Amino acid sequence: MSQPRAALSVDFEYFTHLPAYRGARGTTDRPAVGLDGVTFLRDALREAGAAATFFTVGEIAEERPRAVERVAAEGHEVASHTHTHRHLSELDAADRREELVRSKERLEAVTGEAVAGFRAPSFDLGPDHFGTLAEAGYEYDSSVVPCRSIPGWYGGEFDAECPVPASAVDPTAPADFAEVPVSVMPRLRLPLTGTWIRFFGVSYTLAGMRLLARRGVAPVLYVHPWELVDLPAVDGVPKRVYVRTGAYMRRAVRRILAEPFEFVTVRDLAETAGEAEPAPSERSDRP
Repeated sequence: MSQPRAALSVDFEYFTHLPAYRGARGTTDRPAVGLDGVTFLRDALREAGAAATFFTVGEIAEERPRAVERVAAEGHEVASHTHTHRHLSELDAADRREELVRSKERLEAVTGEAVAGFRAPSFDLGPDHFGTLAEAGYEYDSSVVPCRSIPGWYGGEFDAECPVPASAVDPTAPADFAEVPVSVMPRLRLPLTGTWIRFFGVSYTLAGMRLLARRGVAPVLYVHPWELVDLPAVDGVPKRVYVRTGAYMRRAVRRILAEPFEFVTVRDLAETAGEAEPAPSERSDRP
């Protein structure tokens, strides 16, 4: 019997790309905080025989091309996380397009491979999100989180929890464009990873993965490299950013990869968009 599939994706950004850092009073003189986390992830993925998708900030490929080359050389998918990690909804149309196009071009130049996927910083979608991505040459997006509304964060807008044609999320989206939503805990409807794995613990994430798999849903998880390292103390960065970063998250990633799943790329899941979804009675009901 084949193993259920899952995707462990990586938002390849530095600590200094965080909106919480950019809005803080203090600064750090440590360069590239989080890069060591990428090294750890490459090692952990290799040991587990797993593939992953690294949604990568384009300017990292400009500054540290070898780090991105190594990710691609080890068989992982390199996708885009914009060029400078700015929120798309805060940019005008020209700047949004620049973020998408420049990132894609830079990543393709470094890896020598086509970049098909995209994830928006903070899951912040700009106007005509899917159409703009398609025009820039992308094939799928993974910026939808079907979670409950989280005040000051995101959520409350989407229900899709399986890979679907993007037109199922936005009727104006191009017909051949795919959306791969990030997974949430059934019924509770909070994300399984990101900040939530650190708040609720890795057992919460593992339980959610198993529940989704029983219903035929491939879990789509995400982590940040900076979560896997010891962060510098910066005045004004909220305490929640520091909760269980470093050694705890490294152990958590290894526990996730030890689960009986076949870990594939997000692009692999995008290729299943539109295939059979769970029956309505099996989906995560709104509370």
